Amino acid sequence: MTHDDSTPPSGPRLYFGVLNEIGIIEQLSRTLLEARLPDGLIAPHFTVLNHLIRVGDGRTPLEIARAFHVPKTSMSHTLAGLERHGLVDMRPNPADKRSKQVWLTDQGRAVREDTIAALAVDLADISEVLSPQDVGAIMPVLTRLRVWLDKRRDGKD
Repeated sequence: MTHDDSTPPSGPRLYFGVLNEIGIIEQLSRTLLEARLPDGLIAPHFTVLNHLIRVGDGRTPLEIARAFHVPKTSMSHTLAGLERHGLVDMRPNPADKRSKQVWLTDQGRAVREDTIAALAVDLADISEVLSPQDVGAIMPVLTRLRVWLDKRRDGKD
Protein backbone atom coordinates (compact mmCIF):
# COMPACT_ATOMS: atom_id res chain seq x y z
CA MET A 1 0.00 0.00 0.00
CA THR A 2 1.36 3.44 -0.89
CA HIS A 3 0.70 6.70 0.86
CA ASP A 4 -1.57 9.05 -1.07
CA ASP A 5 -0.01 12.54 -0.90
CA SER A 6 -3.48 14.12 -0.98
CA THR A 7 -4.39 12.41 2.30
CA PRO A 8 -2.99 14.19 5.35
CA PRO A 9 -0.85 11.90 7.49
CA SER A 10 -2.28 10.70 10.76
CA GLY A 11 -1.15 8.74 13.79
CA PRO A 12 2.57 7.91 13.89
CA ARG A 13 3.19 9.40 10.42
CA LEU A 14 1.82 12.76 11.57
CA TYR A 15 4.15 12.90 14.58
CA PHE A 16 7.09 11.53 12.61
CA GLY A 17 6.51 14.36 10.15
CA VAL A 18 6.81 16.91 12.95
CA LEU A 19 10.06 15.44 14.25
CA ASN A 20 11.39 15.13 10.68
CA GLU A 21 10.69 18.82 9.98
CA ILE A 22 12.40 19.81 13.25
CA GLY A 23 15.42 17.69 12.28
CA ILE A 24 15.66 19.29 8.84
CA ILE A 25 15.35 22.76 10.38
CA GLU A 26 18.14 21.87 12.82
CA GLN A 27 20.43 20.84 9.94
CA LEU A 28 19.71 24.00 7.97
CA SER A 29 20.09 26.27 11.00
CA ARG A 30 23.39 24.56 11.89
CA THR A 31 24.70 25.32 8.40
CA LEU A 32 23.63 28.95 8.78
CA LEU A 33 25.31 29.21 12.19
CA GLU A 34 28.55 27.60 11.06
CA ALA A 35 28.81 30.05 8.16
CA ARG A 36 28.94 32.89 10.73
CA LEU A 37 31.38 31.30 13.19
CA PRO A 38 35.07 32.22 13.23
CA ASP A 39 37.36 29.87 11.32
CA GLY A 40 38.04 26.64 13.16
CA LEU A 41 34.81 26.65 15.17
CA ILE A 42 31.76 24.50 14.53
CA ALA A 43 28.24 24.40 15.92
CA PRO A 44 29.08 22.16 18.92
CA HIS A 45 31.65 24.75 20.05
CA PHE A 46 29.05 27.51 19.85
CA THR A 47 26.39 25.48 21.63
CA VAL A 48 28.75 24.89 24.57
CA LEU A 49 29.53 28.62 24.78
CA ASN A 50 25.82 29.37 24.62
CA HIS A 51 25.04 26.73 27.26
CA LEU A 52 27.62 28.14 29.68
CA ILE A 53 26.23 31.66 29.23
CA ARG A 54 22.72 30.35 29.91
CA VAL A 55 23.42 28.10 32.93
CA GLY A 56 26.58 29.75 34.24
CA ASP A 57 30.13 28.57 33.88
CA GLY A 58 32.11 26.52 36.39
CA ARG A 59 30.45 23.28 35.22
CA THR A 60 32.40 20.05 34.97
CA PRO A 61 32.93 18.39 31.59
CA LEU A 62 30.71 15.53 32.77
CA GLU A 63 27.87 17.91 33.66
CA ILE A 64 28.13 19.54 30.23
CA ALA A 65 28.27 16.15 28.48
CA ARG A 66 25.12 15.07 30.31
CA ALA A 67 23.35 18.30 29.38
CA PHE A 68 24.10 17.60 25.71
CA HIS A 69 23.49 13.84 25.93
CA VAL A 70 26.90 13.00 24.51
CA PRO A 71 29.72 10.81 25.84
CA LYS A 72 32.21 12.56 28.11
CA THR A 73 34.99 11.77 25.60
CA SER A 74 33.11 13.67 22.86
CA MET A 75 32.59 16.63 25.15
CA SER A 76 36.24 16.56 26.21
CA HIS A 77 37.21 16.84 22.54
CA THR A 78 34.86 19.82 22.04
CA LEU A 79 36.16 21.50 25.20
CA ALA A 80 39.77 20.96 24.10
CA GLY A 81 38.96 22.80 20.86
CA LEU A 82 37.42 25.68 22.79
CA GLU A 83 40.46 25.80 25.06
CA ARG A 84 42.86 25.84 22.07
CA HIS A 85 40.98 28.84 20.71
CA GLY A 86 41.20 30.61 24.08
CA LEU A 87 37.43 30.56 24.58
CA VAL A 88 37.35 28.56 27.83
CA ASP A 89 39.69 27.90 30.74
CA MET A 90 39.85 24.48 32.34
CA ARG A 91 40.53 24.88 36.06
CA PRO A 92 40.84 22.33 38.88
CA ASN A 93 37.56 21.64 40.64
CA PRO A 94 38.00 22.73 44.27
CA ALA A 95 35.28 20.28 45.37
CA ASP A 96 36.87 17.29 43.59
CA LYS A 97 40.56 17.54 42.77
CA ARG A 98 40.23 14.75 40.16
CA SER A 99 37.92 16.77 37.91
CA LYS A 100 38.02 20.17 36.27
CA GLN A 101 35.60 23.01 35.80
CA VAL A 102 34.99 24.92 32.59
CA TRP A 103 35.10 28.71 32.72
CA LEU A 104 34.33 31.06 29.85
CA THR A 105 37.02 33.56 28.95
CA ASP A 106 36.22 37.11 27.91
CA GLN A 107 37.11 36.04 24.38
CA GLY A 108 34.62 33.15 24.61
CA ARG A 109 31.86 35.51 25.67
CA ALA A 110 32.80 37.90 22.85
CA VAL A 111 32.75 35.13 20.22
CA ARG A 112 29.23 34.19 21.27
CA GLU A 113 28.03 37.80 21.11
CA ASP A 114 29.82 38.45 17.79
CA THR A 115 28.28 35.32 16.27
CA ILE A 116 24.78 36.34 17.34
CA ALA A 117 25.42 39.80 15.86
CA ALA A 118 26.67 38.20 12.61
CA LEU A 119 23.43 36.19 12.45
CA ALA A 120 21.26 39.32 12.83
CA VAL A 121 20.61 39.79 9.11
CA ASP A 122 19.80 36.09 8.66
CA LEU A 123 17.51 36.13 11.67
CA ALA A 124 15.76 39.26 10.44
CA ASP A 125 15.15 37.53 7.11
CA ILE A 126 13.13 34.87 8.93
CA SER A 127 10.43 37.52 9.33
CA GLU A 128 9.72 37.03 5.61
CA VAL A 129 8.16 33.65 6.46
CA LEU A 130 7.35 33.93 10.17
CA SER A 131 5.67 36.90 11.77
CA PRO A 132 6.28 37.70 15.44
CA GLN A 133 2.76 36.35 16.02
CA ASP A 134 3.72 33.06 14.32
CA VAL A 135 6.77 32.76 16.54
CA GLY A 136 4.69 33.58 19.61
CA ALA A 137 2.25 30.84 18.62
CA ILE A 138 4.79 28.08 17.93
CA MET A 139 7.23 28.69 20.78
CA PRO A 140 4.97 27.36 23.56
CA VAL A 141 4.21 24.26 21.46
CA LEU A 142 7.89 23.61 20.71
CA THR A 143 8.80 24.20 24.35
CA ARG A 144 6.11 21.76 25.50
CA LEU A 145 7.44 19.12 23.07
CA ARG A 146 11.06 19.69 24.20
CA VAL A 147 10.14 19.44 27.89
CA TRP A 148 8.19 16.23 27.26
CA LEU A 149 11.03 14.67 25.23
CA ASP A 150 13.52 15.68 27.93
CA LYS A 151 11.45 14.09 30.70
CA ARG A 152 10.91 10.94 28.64
CA ARG A 153 14.64 10.63 27.99
CA ASP A 154 15.33 10.95 31.70
CA GLY A 155 12.66 8.33 32.50
CA LYS A 156 10.37 10.86 34.18
CA ASP A 157 7.31 10.42 31.97
